[in-house]
Amino acid sequence: MSKNDKLLIIPLGGLGEIGKNMTVFRCGDDMIILDSGLAFPEEDMLGIDLVIPDISYIIENKDKIRAVVLTHGHEDHIGSLFYLLRHIDVPVYGSRLTLGLVEGRLKEYDVSTTKLIPVAPGDSITLGAFEVGFIRVNHSIADALGIYLKTPVGTVVHTGDFKIDQTPVDGKMIDIHKFAELGNQGVLVLLSDSTNAERPGYTKSERTVTVSLDEHFRTARGRIILTTFASNVSRLQQAINAACNYGRKVALLGRSMVTVVNKANELGYMDIPEGVLIGVDEISRYPDNQMLILTTGSQGEPMAALSRLASKSHRSLQLTPGDTVLIAANPIPGNERSVGRTIDALMRSGVHVVYERASGIHVSGHASQEELKLILNLVSPKYLIPVHGEHRMLRQHGKLAQETGIPKENVFIGENGHVFEFTADTGRFAGKVTAGKIFVDGLGVGDVGNIVIRDRRQLSQDGVLIVVVTLDKSRGCVLDGPDIVSRGFVYVRDSEVLIDESRNLVKTVLERFENQPITEWAPLKNGIREALSKYLFAKTGRRPMILPIIMDL
Repeated sequence: MSKNDKLLIIPLGGLGEIGKNMTVFRCGDDMIILDSGLAFPEEDMLGIDLVIPDISYIIENKDKIRAVVLTHGHEDHIGSLFYLLRHIDVPVYGSRLTLGLVEGRLKEYDVSTTKLIPVAPGDSITLGAFEVGFIRVNHSIADALGIYLKTPVGTVVHTGDFKIDQTPVDGKMIDIHKFAELGNQGVLVLLSDSTNAERPGYTKSERTVTVSLDEHFRTARGRIILTTFASNVSRLQQAINAACNYGRKVALLGRSMVTVVNKANELGYMDIPEGVLIGVDEISRYPDNQMLILTTGSQGEPMAALSRLASKSHRSLQLTPGDTVLIAANPIPGNERSVGRTIDALMRSGVHVVYERASGIHVSGHASQEELKLILNLVSPKYLIPVHGEHRMLRQHGKLAQETGIPKENVFIGENGHVFEFTADTGRFAGKVTAGKIFVDGLGVGDVGNIVIRDRRQLSQDGVLIVVVTLDKSRGCVLDGPDIVSRGFVYVRDSEVLIDESRNLVKTVLERFENQPITEWAPLKNGIREALSKYLFAKTGRRPMILPIIMDL
């Protein structure tokens, strides 16, 4: 059997998690990468700004990469492209809006944009052993694409993030016919969006939001501040349409909001009448009942505009009790507490806050159970790999597949790094490759690892105790100290007995090394740490980080 008679599908992100989507397809010596996303940090990832996939496997095989293909412009699908393209030099294919958003991000990171190649639904391209085709799908951003790959062993279909919206705001419905056509021709493997696999029924159309927005715009007496994902172009267009209907000007707050609206308007994906958009510095010139402010921060991000408005720390704008805040997004799993804190802070400011699904100002961009089953029946794949979801979502999607007649043994519930190997007749797990998380912290990418995160957690929970001693290394005698400094552990003035006992304990350890040359600091430092750790835990039930600092004179 030749190498081209095997297809390897290797998810490096997006399985068992929300976000960080990236999948490698390999046939012989040809590889393509589908999406390159990021995830938002969890609460215990202290100080981390973004989380992106570990691309060690890609770097090891970079001479085999033929292209990167993008399904749509959400950050969980394009957000780590800047890092990927620093390591590989290949074409990037995506829809016009997707590449428009990508271009801005790459320029921010000083990464070349010369190999961005636009494609449209219905197009197909050849990349080594792969013929790659593009299918229009509906999602909460315009220009979203599903993907099919014709390979030597069979056809693979990847839905991308999708739902079946029969009344989309832009009038462009998902190409159900193409999915059915591929199914009739025979599909070996389907990779399908699992985000809403636990939700019964159908996902509501984006157009239903129009009615709810109109009601809130009709009844609001002051300024309206609406927050949603900046990339949710259709939602932004609906809000701008409502603003025009009720004679409101529109201001944009937050860098990503300004970037996306300007790019979408420039490319023709939004229709904003002349004179409707104004600058933030012009807001005060208009009565409150003539203003709509579109802002970032729907996920409670601490530095986003909405959070700064809630905390009264925004430099250009302050909320007033007559304002109405519309939160047109649901929290991403893991962000619920951050969003809750932001809502609480907004309410303390006296503004009217509209949130939750029951308000009707948000609908999901992902397919619910009946839509997932429809795609399964249309595509009729031999094998299914549920993707884009936490483990329970993948499991539920697998159960839906079995309801449509796919045998249990043909449903592969995997994890990031799993290698799925297919021939024309078989499918199996075939080992693992390196997969994991790379942390972005400020300007550093990958320089903060799990050990640093563990240290940060320990510091945040129990603080640090620093022991400073000056020694004569040649004789092992103490010249000064020991001095003890506490940060985040105990307040020294209120814990004099504890600090004095700790100091005496350190002196006891130092006495063991007295009057002898010290050739290595490690035994002395370890002795100090061990003695103090046992004593402090016995007295306080806490384990501060203990840092012995020994100076040699």
